[in-house]
Amino acid sequence: MSPRLLLKRWIVFCCRLLCNIVYILRFTHLNVSPLTKSTDCSSLKMNYRQKKSGVLISLLLCIAVMPMFFSPSWNLSVYSFGPWKSSFCSCLKCIRDGDPWFREQIDASPEPFLPRKHIPLTLLTFLSYVCQKIKQEKYDFAFFNATVDKVFEMLPIISEDVEPRPDRCRICAVVGNSGNLNGSRYGPLIDLHDFVIRMNYGPTRGFEVDVGTKTTHRVMYPETASLLDHTTHLVFFPFKMEDFLWLLENHISNRENGDLNKQSLVMILNPAFMKHVHQVWLLKKGAYPSTGFMALALSLMICDEVSVFGFGADSNGNWGHYFEEIKEQNFGTGYHPGTYEYNLIQQLHKIQKITLYKGH
Repeated sequence: MSPRLLLKRWIVFCCRLLCNIVYILRFTHLNVSPLTKSTDCSSLKMNYRQKKSGVLISLLLCIAVMPMFFSPSWNLSVYSFGPWKSSFCSCLKCIRDGDPWFREQIDASPEPFLPRKHIPLTLLTFLSYVCQKIKQEKYDFAFFNATVDKVFEMLPIISEDVEPRPDRCRICAVVGNSGNLNGSRYGPLIDLHDFVIRMNYGPTRGFEVDVGTKTTHRVMYPETASLLDHTTHLVFFPFKMEDFLWLLENHISNRENGDLNKQSLVMILNPAFMKHVHQVWLLKKGAYPSTGFMALALSLMICDEVSVFGFGADSNGNWGHYFEEIKEQNFGTGYHPGTYEYNLIQQLHKIQKITLYKGH
């Protein structure tokens, strides 16, 4: 593992340790009472020394554990630190470690990205599950098949290295759009992750302190994909025939302009994987999974550690977005099974498969 990544994790560890020390000092007997005429100056001095000692101890601990992070047998996990024993990745605690139920769910999952060698099989799944509306559209199945084939011929489809490796430790942040990100100040922590997966519009400009600046993948509908830069992967969810047509037409247009780099970042999600998430993970709750939950499910397949930000309602019970003004209190989640999805996310946090940051 690179020294740069180890240094990142050491910084995260120190930040967490300092936050814990400050929290303890703030809410225990070390708090200084308001000054009054009867205040004992000697007790104030003692409290100050105790607080100073607590911070000094935390700094010394950071320095003391630093060699562990640069030793080949130690690594920092999002959850804790200790000797590396996993056979799945080089992180301390890999997402596929332990819990037979979770391992079974992951092992039974189809490939998350549409594999070119299995197009006929996945197209059947797509037609039977996602694209049932084709029957009501102006296109027939032959046209659909021809269009998808053309997409694969003209677009250099890529996919992430899904299978875990003993020499890899890929840390991912899945950043939702919940209003609970406002005031959270999670930005610097989010940017420390290797992959930062965002969804739909979810802007960063103007919200850097709370949501960070880094974006490596964006899960979104194709109509808004033109907003992406030349370094961000578009994770493409094909829900209807127009989606493939948009992708094909957009590629041809950019190809003529010599813009091939942007197209090489397009990733098509496997419809069979989408079906698996809806039926197995969500037990067919709701009409279909939310974009956020699909992004989370994808991260469970391609990452070794996962941190989740910006999911669920805010502290007032509202399901609004951090970049929008809430005009209606307690509005719901539409066709998505928002409450069920969030409960499942909390369960994954409880069994330490993800780390959930609940925000403000």
